[in-house]
Amino acid sequence: MATSSCVVRAATLRGVSAVPVDVEVCISAGMPGFSIVGMGDASVQESRERVRAALRACGFTMPNHKVVVNLAPGALRKTGSGFDLPIAVGLLCATAQINPRIADGYLFAGELSLKGAVRPVPGLFAYALCAKRMGLALVSALEEGACEVEGLDRLFVESLCDLRKGEFGRLRIPAGEQVTLEKDFRDIAGHDMAKRAFQIAAAGGHGVLMMGPPGSGKTMLASRLPSILPPLSRAEALETAVIHSVAGEDVTAELSGVRPFCAPHHSASLAGLVGGGSPPRPGAISLAHNGVLFLDELPEFAPSVLQGIRQPMEAGEVVVTRADGSVRFPARFMLVAAANPCPCGYFGDKQRACTCSQRMISTYQGRIGGPVLDRIDVHIDVARINPGQVLATGHGTTSAQLREGVMVAREYSSWRRANTGLDERGASTETLVRACCLNDADAAFFESLATKSHMSGRAIMRTLALARTIADMEQAPAVGHDHICEAVGFRVREGGAQ
Repeated sequence: MATSSCVVRAATLRGVSAVPVDVEVCISAGMPGFSIVGMGDASVQESRERVRAALRACGFTMPNHKVVVNLAPGALRKTGSGFDLPIAVGLLCATAQINPRIADGYLFAGELSLKGAVRPVPGLFAYALCAKRMGLALVSALEEGACEVEGLDRLFVESLCDLRKGEFGRLRIPAGEQVTLEKDFRDIAGHDMAKRAFQIAAAGGHGVLMMGPPGSGKTMLASRLPSILPPLSRAEALETAVIHSVAGEDVTAELSGVRPFCAPHHSASLAGLVGGGSPPRPGAISLAHNGVLFLDELPEFAPSVLQGIRQPMEAGEVVVTRADGSVRFPARFMLVAAANPCPCGYFGDKQRACTCSQRMISTYQGRIGGPVLDRIDVHIDVARINPGQVLATGHGTTSAQLREGVMVAREYSSWRRANTGLDERGASTETLVRACCLNDADAAFFESLATKSHMSGRAIMRTLALARTIADMEQAPAVGHDHICEAVGFRVREGGAQ
């Protein structure tokens, strides 16, 4: 027989991006067989059996010749079951069982059932962006809650049987639904100081550590932080949605502008929190990108896991290195952590006596580690409130009221940076100091407080950044005495600098 071939466009996930792959199908004379080459993992190799069964179930014939499928480029490792559909399309085109032109101008991604049905695969939003970059239309499974990508045709095929028609169905993208946050700070009575701390943290993107006994409201406070954060910009929404799509999660909320809130359990592994695996997948800190990462029961996390987030907190990304290269995952998040002060949880509680020894308390708090504490800007004690305040739930300061102050601070800080040319975010120490515009008296006052509290260099700069945020909330061009006092009060807990 004469050799026949076909090339179908596909893609593979690499980190949070889809990388183009050419599926080259060649059918030639020789010993009958079906092989896939091009560094495909186990799920790719399993495509042979799924494709065979799907073709026969849909009334097509599997060629009784030598079939070689090459996934190019060969040096790139391919992963996932999304190659089922492009391989099947390539086989049918190469054997002229369907019109060979059906593969022109499309990128295919889909898993096949043994009966030929096409199933969606994780990361379809990333595949859609890849198809748009290549100037192709995306053909995938019929999926609910599909995401619209401007300038891209989204098509679907429900079964291999539909390929006989020579055309695909057009995916109807529903209008973007506005997701409303149900949790509101109104639900929390009292805790005015904690709410003030969260407002400042939201205004400047600062991390928060809450220390207090069980039942004091730490989790309730943390879960309501997204309600006072500004909505995601369009660019942030797309960036965040891709990460959640690769992780196989719904992206409706992110595309509607809601910032993610990720709260992994304290039993999470290093790979689960930071990212990793084979192939590398985003961890919890990447799922919290552009949003909030909440670590409850902070001392209960394994010390190695906690230390693993130190570098991403500074760099805003995670780099996972494997033998076949490095993968980068975005990880710019607000860290909110909660911890009991001791193993029994009641150290410092005015209503219940602590049963822990001083050594147990020191060991327990020491599990967090100084380097992690040093990177958290706001440290607050959250005490239990009295029963009368608990019964007044629903009458506290609302999220809308707190958000108003957050938006004022962010708008003023943007105006200030544009007019002064000083953007202190991630900049040098000199830029931050100049942005604060401290006079000699206030600079000397802050220096004395830093010396008395034994602050590290990082703690000094983070406290100064916190003071700058507080000044922005008051629309003050310079950081003053009161701003410094409040910032140091939120930074230094009883017992010294953190």
